[in-house]
Amino acid sequence: MKRRAFSAVTSTLIAAAGWSSTTVQAQVRKIEEGTDFLALPKPVAVEAPKGKIEVIEFFWYNCPRCNAFEPALEAWVKRLPKDVAFKRVPVSFDDSFVPQQRLYYALEAMNKVGALQTKVFSAIHTEKQDLKTLEKIAVWVEKQGINKAKFLELYNSFSVSTKARKATQLQEAYKVSGVPALGIAGRFYTDGSLAGSMDKALYVTDFLSEQVRKGR
Repeated sequence: MKRRAFSAVTSTLIAAAGWSSTTVQAQVRKIEEGTDFLALPKPVAVEAPKGKIEVIEFFWYNCPRCNAFEPALEAWVKRLPKDVAFKRVPVSFDDSFVPQQRLYYALEAMNKVGALQTKVFSAIHTEKQDLKTLEKIAVWVEKQGINKAKFLELYNSFSVSTKARKATQLQEAYKVSGVPALGIAGRFYTDGSLAGSMDKALYVTDFLSEQVRKGR
């Protein structure tokens, strides 16, 4: 889903030994504010513990670009430094997004995101299943071996409702214009449109994390 046109997102996995050719070439040119990333006019509160750099991926399960980005993102997350606190935030550009927001946070409450995140994307984009409503989501979740009653209890809980609401507030604070997108340290924002690709956006995120680490 997008609010402005994005450049095509590369779906190439980041090689274990280094970055893709696109990102390697990107390192030759200086990373610049306004071109590769935006500095937020007003800092956003972070939840990461003191001494940690919070990095957020804003996403939507139905977004084909988010699905394409997932393998590269997962590879990148696995090699993050210990001082980076990564989290996902499902967006809601309108009310139709809310069921999938709550799906994510209900899975999180059940400690099932790690096991089912990729499967949700696959169900939607590979198997072409419609998971836009609670009814269809609940049927799918039960097929994954999850207790349906427990899932529905969490899905409708005050905690999940609050997290979904805060996720929308956070996307607005970061001025997210489309997904996938990345927020860094409550101070910076980048996406495929700004950086040129999501592969490059990961490099920009590493660069900005280093700047934060140096106290800049």
